Amino acid sequence: MDEIDVPPFFICPISLEIMKDPVTVSTGITYDRESIEKWLFSGKNTACPVTKQAISDCELVPNHTLRRLIQSWCTLNASHGIERILTPKPPIGKAQISKLLDDAKSPLQRMKCLRRLRSIASENGTNKRCIESSGAVEFLASIVSECDSTAADEALNTLYNLQLSEAALKNLMGRNGDFVASLTRVMQHGSYECRAYAVFVLKSMLEIADPMQLIGLRPELFVELARVLRDKISQQATKATLKLLVTISPWGRNKIKAAEASVVPVLIDMLLDSSQKRPCEIILTALDEVCRCAEGRTELLNHGAGLAVVSKKILRVSQVANQRAVRILWSISKFCGTCDVVQEMVQLGIVAKLGLVLQVECGHKTKEKAREVLKLHAKLWMNSPCIPTNLLSSYPA
Repeated sequence: MDEIDVPPFFICPISLEIMKDPVTVSTGITYDRESIEKWLFSGKNTACPVTKQAISDCELVPNHTLRRLIQSWCTLNASHGIERILTPKPPIGKAQISKLLDDAKSPLQRMKCLRRLRSIASENGTNKRCIESSGAVEFLASIVSECDSTAADEALNTLYNLQLSEAALKNLMGRNGDFVASLTRVMQHGSYECRAYAVFVLKSMLEIADPMQLIGLRPELFVELARVLRDKISQQATKATLKLLVTISPWGRNKIKAAEASVVPVLIDMLLDSSQKRPCEIILTALDEVCRCAEGRTELLNHGAGLAVVSKKILRVSQVANQRAVRILWSISKFCGTCDVVQEMVQLGIVAKLGLVLQVECGHKTKEKAREVLKLHAKLWMNSPCIPTNLLSSYPA
């Protein structure tokens, strides 16, 4: 390869390698199919990498002439170690998908067709977009709503792996909350695998939902999210559920719904078992959101390890964890600062830990919250023998 001059128009502008399956986008630039699909569908970019112009139509037109030239050039230079490029398999067409969907309406053919649909989707991004544009999303959603566990599992798997566009996700959300309710039922009665896929699809949907749709989420959903965390279905499902809670908790009464679904004790138990940076951060972020309501704070105080484990993570994980943990303690001090709670905070070393926060580099906002907490109950805490004498000099006035 080092001794051969490769014609520049054989090179993909993205991968900078010889194209195996050249396709042309609407801006007139040709790329290797695998590279441009990854750019458009996995990266969710909408502009042409070369011209920076918007790609109005994601249809990728095969450049057969260029492919034949590349194949001929590779054959001529085989003696130099150039491998021959095989003719690529043509992408699936809408007519084939439509026939598959028609066949799947027969109960006897349904599972076979669903598996075939999933196989087609796994081949490349073009197939995913073709399946979506052929009306398969609505069909798959209807199967999930029927609550046939085996078929629903297959349909959910395919829906998730389609990496649905924002338009398709909004369409699913726009069904008056019916599909969210269907996914909730799957989480109530489905297998572990099926419940995991339900969480993945829900996360994608709710991340693009508008506030009014998030406000209307039903309490049963929060109960099932707590159960997914408690059952430890998989690391991916746990991560998706935590991110989902962070996304939906700020809206309407969702904090209260989460607290009433016993999310807080589950999060505390997870925090007790977690020592890795990113899991601790997202658990504390979710806990912080739920503790912004009275019900959430009560749940934390009712857990024997609630205050202790939140305090323990300060100055041990990251700046993000410091900020979230201190904010949780601020909420408890400000809104639940009874004599018993305030005394417990001293005995657990929380006050001393907050004093340390003021002395180290951990972010301006975190220090301000720590200072506010210390000021709230200064009279009681400054006279406590549990406060190290070396911290009294830095105690905020």
